[in-house]
Amino acid sequence: MPKSTDYTDKVMDHFRNPRNVGFIEKADGYGKVGNPVCGDLMEITLKIGKNDKQEDIIEDIKFRTFGCGSAVSTSSMVTEMAKGMTLDEAYKITRSDVAEELDGLPPIKMHCSNLAADALKAAIDNYRKGSKPEIEIVTSCQLEVRVILGFDELLGKGAYKIVPNLEVLKGKRTLVSDTGDKSLELALNLTEYTGRVILVTSAKEIPGTVELRDRLKKSDVKILHQSELLEVKGTDEVEKVIIHDYDEDNNYELFVDAVVVLE
Repeated sequence: MPKSTDYTDKVMDHFRNPRNVGFIEKADGYGKVGNPVCGDLMEITLKIGKNDKQEDIIEDIKFRTFGCGSAVSTSSMVTEMAKGMTLDEAYKITRSDVAEELDGLPPIKMHCSNLAADALKAAIDNYRKGSKPEIEIVTSCQLEVRVILGFDELLGKGAYKIVPNLEVLKGKRTLVSDTGDKSLELALNLTEYTGRVILVTSAKEIPGTVELRDRLKKSDVKILHQSELLEVKGTDEVEKVIIHDYDEDNNYELFVDAVVVLE
């Protein structure tokens, strides 16, 4: 695994000599993923063909990206990996797969591989379902560590960085801070233990990967968009939180029994 600022030879090779750059006119599938936090923007176009088994395959794939060197490298690698695959195979490509193929990425740049994989999934969804090809990803690019007032003081008293047993939150009004895909998975899993799950996210739309967005849309998770958790309050245990609403530019209180901010 590279250090926090190191790039592997493969990453540098794909940055200097990116594969499959361009745009397919009259593409069968189109996916565009943007991250307003870091400014990265990726788009992927697909030409779909058939193999001997008459399965849909990626006959050709092109990408265009606006972002850092890692954004270029991961986009290039995703197209190289997916070309010739069936759509089912390509849809399963994860950010970890991309990073491994590049012999690792600096931890702060792992969000780039997430964007590249999501752009591919968006293009496949666009072809299969005719779904909206442009999506916004915010949670995959958390570059700043923010202090949540009162959180550390109430650890184990309703505030959690790790939840080894979801039974402890059974029936409780639980607020989950969006810190990435793992937190979204947690929010979804919590709906099996409580009907009162709230997700706080800075995203304007439903956050996460294509699959997670679909699951969240169908779930009972209440999503507070364009919002941020500022403070956790309580005497001996969590009683309420202070939320900042970026759209309205104001703060408000919300009464909850538990708060989860995964590390």
